Amino acid sequence: MRFSAPLTGLLGTLLLTSTAAAGTLRVGATPVPAGELLNFVKPILAKQGVTLVIREFSDYVQPNVALGEGALDANLFQHVPYLNAFQQNRPLNIVPLRRIYLPPLGLYSRRVTKVMDLRQGATVAIPNDPSNGARALLLLERAGLIRLRAGVGARAAVTDITSNVKRLKFRELDAAQLPRSLADVDAAIVNTNYALEVGLNPDRDAIFLEGSSSPYVNVLATTRDRVNNPDLAKLAAALTSPEAKAWLLKKYGGSIIPAF
Repeated sequence: MRFSAPLTGLLGTLLLTSTAAAGTLRVGATPVPAGELLNFVKPILAKQGVTLVIREFSDYVQPNVALGEGALDANLFQHVPYLNAFQQNRPLNIVPLRRIYLPPLGLYSRRVTKVMDLRQGATVAIPNDPSNGARALLLLERAGLIRLRAGVGARAAVTDITSNVKRLKFRELDAAQLPRSLADVDAAIVNTNYALEVGLNPDRDAIFLEGSSSPYVNVLATTRDRVNNPDLAKLAAALTSPEAKAWLLKKYGGSIIPAF
């Protein structure tokens, strides 16, 4: 993932000129599940005098750029390891505000139904950004397909693989492209938001799925100077309410795990 993507067109204009009206929150999100969850809590916030404006993004770069530059008040799409890796390259003073849900990472395939049925020399597509790439490799290690150098953890890269019994080949792609890559590779590791967008159900379709103990919980994030914004506190409370939990469980049937 390219952290330094240029700002052009409408987004660039927003970053330069956008200011939020009183009682309005501008929140960036990927469409599923974050955008859908935000739309669910929108009427709840309206009753509290807060107008929620949701801006959807199809990548993992621009929601942080827009937040850091002032076009958004918060975003919901990322986990803390990704946020930390992002800000190593582009510090934007963004901080996590509240843990919301876990979209478990899954290994998907149109060619096999079991992990160990992957052929020798199979090609596996993984995310190309450092944090999700490491997360994908850790998932493959838990699946018994590879072994990583001891202690690399969330910093793991393909070069840290010490054992690869099936001689897997890796294709590193932008996370949004991974569902489409399933036609061309033996398997792909796909983030749940992108899986759901193309009709993949993690519980039903993944041949190996991340467990509930994962540290990769998606968070509501904001900039340090907005942490004490009372409207953001209302948003955080709505997103972690019993109503939001029940909606997540019913809507996604366990594919999205509430983290509150």
